[in-house]
Amino acid sequence: MLPPRVPDERWRSHASGCRVDVDVDVDRFMATATSATNCRLPLSDTAWLQVVTTTRPNTIVDPLSFVAGIFPTTGEKKVIKIDVSSDTVCPWCFVGKQNLQKAMDSAKDQFDFEVRWHPFFLNPNAPKEGVRKTDFYKQKFGPAQYEGIISRMTKVFQSLGFQYDTSGLTGNTMDSHRLITYASTQGYDKQNALVEELFLNYFCQGKYIGDRQVLLDAAQKVGIGGAAELLEDPRKGIEEVQEEFEKYSSGINGVPHYVINGKYKLSGGQPPEVFLKAFEAAANDASF
Repeated sequence: MLPPRVPDERWRSHASGCRVDVDVDVDRFMATATSATNCRLPLSDTAWLQVVTTTRPNTIVDPLSFVAGIFPTTGEKKVIKIDVSSDTVCPWCFVGKQNLQKAMDSAKDQFDFEVRWHPFFLNPNAPKEGVRKTDFYKQKFGPAQYEGIISRMTKVFQSLGFQYDTSGLTGNTMDSHRLITYASTQGYDKQNALVEELFLNYFCQGKYIGDRQVLLDAAQKVGIGGAAELLEDPRKGIEEVQEEFEKYSSGINGVPHYVINGKYKLSGGQPPEVFLKAFEAAANDASF
């Protein structure tokens, strides 16, 4: 039987950390967004600076207030594809998902969206049986820094309408990624719903997503069939997870990480308006 850890040593070198940046650094963002193409986004620096200077930490700006001015209404809707590298125990991945959803809801009259989730491992050697979240965080960050991190995350979650729950266990996330990767075979909408359910279980309800029953309950709730057969065999789906990791996540060093239409890259807990600007960039791209 394979151990409940990431089976490939190469994966471990990429598991460095969870992105925690909420404010947008313009230079960093523009460099990241264009690193794969050596071209600048079709937007002015002034526009980006305006977004940055009007965004405060832990403050969610309602994108509906300006989205109508960004996207003209047309009769034809195009599809924007979003690839997300994420780990199921990363709180900023949950924050980013909520903000991404707000942005997509704001632009739904202009675009259709396809969101695809890919695995990343923050703690690839975490034990299958799990350890108390509070003990793990205190050991990893130290007692003083731990208090600050929990306080900050509590405020961020509250700004989104959620209660940040530090009770329960944390541990190895391979089984959750096996299930998420498998869910994509039944449709990306179901995969997206599963990711949301697992995030809520872990961050807001104190459930351990290394627990097979928790995973099965989440799969059943969102209508994913065949989950029991998948999870019964610890080797099933490992190859698919590895392929997804190598293709989408092996070149990054933190999550959440987003690639829009295979070209425009974002990382960290970005606010909705940054996603909207990236949608605009993709829509204005001549190759779109």
